[in-house]
Amino acid sequence: TAKSRRRTQSHVLLIGDPGTGKSQFLRFAAALSPRSVLTTGTGSSRAGLTCAAVRESSAGSNGNEFSLEAGALALADRGVCCIDEF
Repeated sequence: TAKSRRRTQSHVLLIGDPGTGKSQFLRFAAALSPRSVLTTGTGSSRAGLTCAAVRESSAGSNGNEFSLEAGALALADRGVCCIDEF
């Protein structure tokens, strides 16, 4: 017999006409969750959803050093990631 798996995480896509409250719904969902990230499509594409390589500008570096900064999905791990206007 085949076992059925229960999905523990849900993903929601909101699509609708302008002015129907999608952004307000996302802001409320982000405020409701203790671990949440609210970002826009332009902000998430600039920094990356998972991570971004950023050039170090500290006094000791010669400009050839990079570090990784966490993106929206990594910061919202086990929480809610709301991406508006993607």
